Amino acid sequence: MKNPVIGITLDYEDNQKYSDFPYYALRSNYINSVAENHGHPILLPFELHSIDKYIEIIDGLIITGGNFDISPSLYGDEEFHEETKLKESRTRFEWEATLLAIKKEIPILGICGGMQLMNVIKGGNLIQHIPDTIACPVDHEVRPYNKTAHIINIKKDSKLYKLASNKSEAHVNSSHHQAVGKLGDDLIISASSPDGVIEAIESVNYPYMVGVQWHPEYQITSLDRNIFKNFIEHC
Repeated sequence: MKNPVIGITLDYEDNQKYSDFPYYALRSNYINSVAENHGHPILLPFELHSIDKYIEIIDGLIITGGNFDISPSLYGDEEFHEETKLKESRTRFEWEATLLAIKKEIPILGICGGMQLMNVIKGGNLIQHIPDTIACPVDHEVRPYNKTAHIINIKKDSKLYKLASNKSEAHVNSSHHQAVGKLGDDLIISASSPDGVIEAIESVNYPYMVGVQWHPEYQITSLDRNIFKNFIEHC
C-alpha cells in the first residue's frame, strides 16, 4: 500500500499587524496529524486554475477550519448575522475543489468550517449564530483548544461510533459559533452535543465523506487520533 498524498486547504489572512501583504496560514498540527499516519501532506493555495492538477495528484482532501464563515447566500439565506465573517476567495476555492473531489470520489474529511462547507455543498444550510437559535446552548467557543470543552453523543450506526471504540460518548474541544442546520442530501448525523447542535456528519452513499465540528488535529483523545488514522487508510 502506498503512502497517500493528502491535500490540505489553507487559511488566508490580510492582517497588516504582521505583514504589509496577505499571507497563507495553517497550524502545523494539521500537517503533523497527516504525516504521523504515513500520509504525504501538501498545502493547496487558492489558485482556481490549478484545482484540476491538485485533484489529479492527491488521494484525499482535508477541508480545514478557520476564523470565518460561509456566505449565507450560498445556502439561500438573505440575512447576514452581525457575527458572520466572510473570506470569499477561500470559500470559492474550497467549494470548487470539493466539487471536483466529489466527482472523482476522493475521500474527504471536513473539519469545523470544512464540515459546514460540506453540508452546504450537499444542499444543506447553517445556523448563523448558535446562541440566537439554540435554547440554553453548550459553550461552543472554548479556549484553550488543546483541552476538551464538552461531550458529544455518538450514533451507534455510524462510522464515528467504531472510531470511538464503540462508545456512545466522547469529549471534544470546541471553537465555532455556527453549526449545521438542515442536513444536506445523503448525509446523516453521526454525533450531537447535549444541546442538540450537530457535531459530526457522514455520507451514506459516498465512499468516504466525514465531517466533524471540533478540531481532531489537536489529538486530545483516541477518537481524534483514530479519525486521522482511518481517513488516511481510506485514502
